[in-house]
Amino acid sequence: MVGDTNAGGDRRGVGIVRTGLFLLSMLASLGAVANGLPLTVAAALARAQVPLESVSIVVKEVGATELMLSHNADKPMNPASVIKLVTTYAGLELLGPAYAWKTEVLLTGELNRGTLTGDLVLKGGGDPKLSVERFWMLLRQLRERGLTTIAGDLVLDRSFFAEAAHDPAKFDGEALKPYNVGPDPLLLNFKTVRFHFSPSVDDKQVTIAPDVRPAQLEIINRVKLSTGACGEWRDHVVTDIQMATPTKMKVSFTGSYPRSCGERVWNMSLFDHARFVGGVFASLWRDLGGTWNGAVKIQAAPPEAKLIVTLESAALADTIRDINKYSNNVMARQLFLTLSAEINKQPGSAAASTTIIREWLQKKNIAAPELVLENGSGLSRIERISATSLTELLSAAWRSSVMPELLSSLSLIGVDGTLRRRGRGDSVAGQAHIKTGTLNDARAIAGYVLDANGRRWIVVMLCNHSNASQTQAAQDALLAAVYAGSVANGK
Repeated sequence: MVGDTNAGGDRRGVGIVRTGLFLLSMLASLGAVANGLPLTVAAALARAQVPLESVSIVVKEVGATELMLSHNADKPMNPASVIKLVTTYAGLELLGPAYAWKTEVLLTGELNRGTLTGDLVLKGGGDPKLSVERFWMLLRQLRERGLTTIAGDLVLDRSFFAEAAHDPAKFDGEALKPYNVGPDPLLLNFKTVRFHFSPSVDDKQVTIAPDVRPAQLEIINRVKLSTGACGEWRDHVVTDIQMATPTKMKVSFTGSYPRSCGERVWNMSLFDHARFVGGVFASLWRDLGGTWNGAVKIQAAPPEAKLIVTLESAALADTIRDINKYSNNVMARQLFLTLSAEINKQPGSAAASTTIIREWLQKKNIAAPELVLENGSGLSRIERISATSLTELLSAAWRSSVMPELLSSLSLIGVDGTLRRRGRGDSVAGQAHIKTGTLNDARAIAGYVLDANGRRWIVVMLCNHSNASQTQAAQDALLAAVYAGSVANGK
């Protein structure tokens, strides 16, 4: 045991020496390569053991021609979700802040005394936020207009986007995670079931209530109520997902749930888009007193189909607040594909939307030769952009008529969005509108800081490194330095 203790101490000592040498080498090289990088930022990067060559930084006053700080500015970097700035700004200028997505209901055949002797068609228009509540309202309109029985099938028209294969497990193996949901013209409720866990009213058992229950979903609850701290409560709940029949899915929950947790939510993406929409439709239509026993078909609406109801989304200016403040990947992908669907009047595709964005950037004199777009959301291993291009994008956005809409969509540090818990109590709290980006090996921030003297700054910081997750302190130090006006002095 003594020998083990000494060996552990020796290893710790070697680790401390190595860390110290890394700190010294980083700080020693600062003056030569960082061009005024604040010492607080360099020290934070050194503590994270992230070399300066893995970081790109630009600080520039809005409206100025000179850069206040530039480090690795032209290096192509994976920006993670910061790439959403490109997608949302392009959307605002090319589609307009008042743009709204449309979901349409059409009928084929004849409607007589409440019975449709034909098919009901749901035509998707790419709405990024078609919630189950809004979908229920759409179906309620059909009932109020006299439709009771659908004798035919439910037709899903998904032609607004080009057909493309999507593997939800490809990115990180987490096929059930909502952030891995692929885009779809009929995206409903983010194709996600929200399971609400809570102690029952009599405090004797655990209730598991889904926000929506597709008709083909069976839930088995064998979770026991327990005492103790909440902690990582999901570690104590075991899920078993099985296809009971070719059309029925069974989800079983076992294990324990601490009553101290109160109410918690577990989001799961269980079905493909067509089955999810069909299942939710069947469930809601039945709850509304309607009758339908047909099949679900995927095809374009026939020319003779008659438009009955149109449901519009919130305006784009409102929608991008969800995309940027809460970094919603599937909503960003919906907007990305909508660009080409609307502009080209052809089914939207990633390749066509990429071309449109490149042409738009060129018209704004933003070359961005390093730009690589895969899906416009940042949930990608291959997307690339430089700090220089992001700075030019933010400069152009500040001069744009849609600047207020874009600015208000960014998280306000210490106040809301992905930054609501950061910087609270710091001087910069409430003074920086920032888009964040997070992947296992990438961390990024980009946006605007209003400093203590009332001057507005563009700030971009990108890090690609295996220790990128440890760079939050360096990001915070940069924002604090910009707010304090000490970037120019390298303090």
